[in-house]
Amino acid sequence: MKINIYYGGRGLIEDATLYVISKLTTVLEELRVQVTRYNLYEEKNAITMLPKSLKEADGVILATTVEWLGIGGLMQQFLDACWLYADKEKLSKLYMLPVVMTGVCGEKDAELTLMKSWEYLGGIPCHGLTAYVEEHVEFETNPDYAKTIEKKAEEFYRVVNQKMTILPSSTIAFKQNVFRNNSIVLTPQESEQLSMYVSDDSYVKKQKEDIEELSQLFKEMLDQGEGDTEQELMKRLRDNFHPLEDFSASYAIELADSKKNLVIEIDNKQIKCYYGVKPNADVIAKTTSAVMNRLVHGRITFQGAFMSGELTAKGNFKTLRSFDQVFRFNIL
Repeated sequence: MKINIYYGGRGLIEDATLYVISKLTTVLEELRVQVTRYNLYEEKNAITMLPKSLKEADGVILATTVEWLGIGGLMQQFLDACWLYADKEKLSKLYMLPVVMTGVCGEKDAELTLMKSWEYLGGIPCHGLTAYVEEHVEFETNPDYAKTIEKKAEEFYRVVNQKMTILPSSTIAFKQNVFRNNSIVLTPQESEQLSMYVSDDSYVKKQKEDIEELSQLFKEMLDQGEGDTEQELMKRLRDNFHPLEDFSASYAIELADSKKNLVIEIDNKQIKCYYGVKPNADVIAKTTSAVMNRLVHGRITFQGAFMSGELTAKGNFKTLRSFDQVFRFNIL
């Protein structure tokens, strides 16, 4: 016989639940039962995979303490995982003993929650062990309490070993009528595989890496397209450059949408175009890539864009007006 214990507390030394499941384990092992304990606080990242540990079990002990409201998040996560991923056929044959210890209140409500949850899952709940523990040392050294726990362990052993029949409950009928259309029908193998994907950090990490890789690929494609546009812009400037005698000037044009600065340096018959910074340029202008594209394709002039407000500029306005003389673009 094999019994699994799922502990949903936080592992604190004063948690009397730990003492109770330790006593239950001792008695069951004396009866030659294989007992395996799962501390949910240690299995946080693998709770979705725990339902597959039910496959070889004959009985289950759900042990928890009362948190600020109810059975606590870890135990709730485990029950959620059982609802989503457990083999429901196997669950229908599993007896469950609830164990709830608390230093506050609500142990009976928590026990009822565990029993109802197990019934909704299709399992077989048994009446469990609950107690209000004000002082855990006194509780753990009380021989009468120890005997009560030992008797409950023996009783649970007999129930599981003899596969005692439990009288039918209205909860089962309610579950069949209300929840039958609200869940995805999966085979036990599919449920187990799904739970592995959900809990596998490496799988989730790989999915994120793949998404990042695709994002980077698209970004590079966009950057490449943007780079082609930038190269074409500088090519148009060079191809349509008509130098003026004894004319030297520099233009720094900020393209607000791409957050880049186009610098044009003219020295008589020499021209340099590049993206960079030139704070002491003769003309410092600001516009958008769309306006600049219209400009180099001959659809507007530099001064016309300035007059219409599509381009703002400061510096030497004689040099600003000279832009349209130095660059004469053919309309495309």
